[in-house]
Amino acid sequence: MADNEGDTVYDPANDPARRAKSNDPGWNHGFWPDMNNKDIVQCRHCNKQMSSGIKRLKQHLAGGYGDVSKCPHTTTELMTEMRAYLMRKSRSKPIQIEDDGDEDDAEVPFTQIDTSTSQPSSGTATKRKNAASQFFNVPPKMPKQNKSIASIIRKTPEEVVDERHAKGPTQTTLEQCTKSKEEKERVFRHISDFFYENGIPFNAANSRSYEIMVESIGQFGPGLKPPSYHELRVPLLEKAKKNTEKLREKHELAWKEYGCTLMSDGWSDRKNRHLINFLVNSPEGTFFLDSVDASGESQDATLLAGLLEKKIEEVGKDKVVQVVTDNGSNYKAAGKLLELKIPTLYWTPCAAHCLDLMLEDIGKLAEFKPHIEKARRVTTFIYRHTRILHSVRQKTGGKDLVRPGVTRFATAFLTLQSLYKHREALRNQFSGLDWGRSKLAATEAGKRVSEIVLSTRFWSAVEDCIRASQPLLVVLRIVDVDEQPAMPELSLAMDCAKKKISESFENKARVLRSLVGIIETRWEVQMEVKLYGAALFLNPSKYFDLKQTDPTSASRQRSMFNDVLEKMVTDETLQAKISDQATDYDKLRASFAKQLAIRQQKSKSPRK
Repeated sequence: MADNEGDTVYDPANDPARRAKSNDPGWNHGFWPDMNNKDIVQCRHCNKQMSSGIKRLKQHLAGGYGDVSKCPHTTTELMTEMRAYLMRKSRSKPIQIEDDGDEDDAEVPFTQIDTSTSQPSSGTATKRKNAASQFFNVPPKMPKQNKSIASIIRKTPEEVVDERHAKGPTQTTLEQCTKSKEEKERVFRHISDFFYENGIPFNAANSRSYEIMVESIGQFGPGLKPPSYHELRVPLLEKAKKNTEKLREKHELAWKEYGCTLMSDGWSDRKNRHLINFLVNSPEGTFFLDSVDASGESQDATLLAGLLEKKIEEVGKDKVVQVVTDNGSNYKAAGKLLELKIPTLYWTPCAAHCLDLMLEDIGKLAEFKPHIEKARRVTTFIYRHTRILHSVRQKTGGKDLVRPGVTRFATAFLTLQSLYKHREALRNQFSGLDWGRSKLAATEAGKRVSEIVLSTRFWSAVEDCIRASQPLLVVLRIVDVDEQPAMPELSLAMDCAKKKISESFENKARVLRSLVGIIETRWEVQMEVKLYGAALFLNPSKYFDLKQTDPTSASRQRSMFNDVLEKMVTDETLQAKISDQATDYDKLRASFAKQLAIRQQKSKSPRK
């Protein structure tokens, strides 16, 4: 229909009279198609008409609401704007009875309702409320609650993260179903920008606290103002300190019930200060106790014993079962001094450190050292030249040659395994036409590396290195698992490692003698701790198999258990009671003779 002047076509969507005089952003995208029925609003983008007022239109543009379909022509920016406005309104407005279709009266998703917020009511709102109370059975006014129904039902961020990592399928939430790929990518871009701009290490993304932080921000919703520099530095840090103190109380209950292990870890920082960390381990987990700067002190046995004794007294002498330190002679002497002062205490050298020293000694053997140095020369050359590294990664399927391990020398042997696994890719790299044409191929370093990689003798020696180290790396992996105690498994794991090494080198007597000598020196002299035998005795999944295959060794484990019992339990009556129960367990008598107990021997382990 032409207007009065006849030069333009009338468009009702552009008629201001067909929109409410409001700051509501929904009216930028809709209008009343029928001025006689203002309950109907039409979308300017897809021409869909809908009842219930402008809020229904905003839900139509935002998408994700079950009562109305999503506009096919909406954009990510428009969806974000509408959702943010809807959530702001749901938080800032009390639930009221409304009398027209122009207000935001449609139902919002349940998780968005927040009854904990309120605003001063106008006179009109109060009249509405009083009028409504005449028609409905309104319950008496209750004290203001701090939590909404939605916040009570909603899982905590910690619960959400734990379920995400739990075994088995997880349920997809409604919010996940309604979010577009573009929205997710936009959020990810902002998160990654934060990492890049502030130099945050990428492995921070592997932490549980990172996931909990992101989940808690999502649950809060739009408009969250992040904590300031001052808040992070002062009040929040104080709260974190108090929470840590509360966490200690939980650990202390476990120390009292089960006993615990005091661990010391000496290291040097970039300022060349010698620091000693003290940690306490129990079934509840590992708790950081303290760190001492011992730079100005002589690291003799007396000083170390004094430091350890002070920490034992802090935890409680009746709670500390053993002290674990590294294998240095000064720590060994300090451990012996402590055992004399505290008769119920055990000193145990660190198993991981002991295994690392074994790997170091193996790497020094004449049969292995030259080839380990050659392997290091190969990896150094490849990682120094970007083009070569890129080409090698293409041939290995993106895999790196250098594999970081738990300890320094574990890394060297794991890298040997990686080189051996990708030896064909390396041979192709240094025998192909591209390598022959490159300038690096003519250099002395390039020639040496090419010669190493193409040498059959080198790969044969690498294979021997792997056979000598792999069984010990398996034991190191058991030791390094934080979730489960390694002590019940350690003795048998080490016996298995020695057996495999002996089988691998039965035709190389000289090498075998050297390897056995290293193991006996490092392990059997330092690690023959009776606690390991007692732990094996109390591990039914291993002990009863050992009784069948090696009765002599099994008897030795029982003897170690008796020695530990006598040392740790001073009450003779209690000693006798525990000894009788241990005999029933060993002989499968009394309740241990029941079929249920026998069937569960394999599944019931101290590690679980």
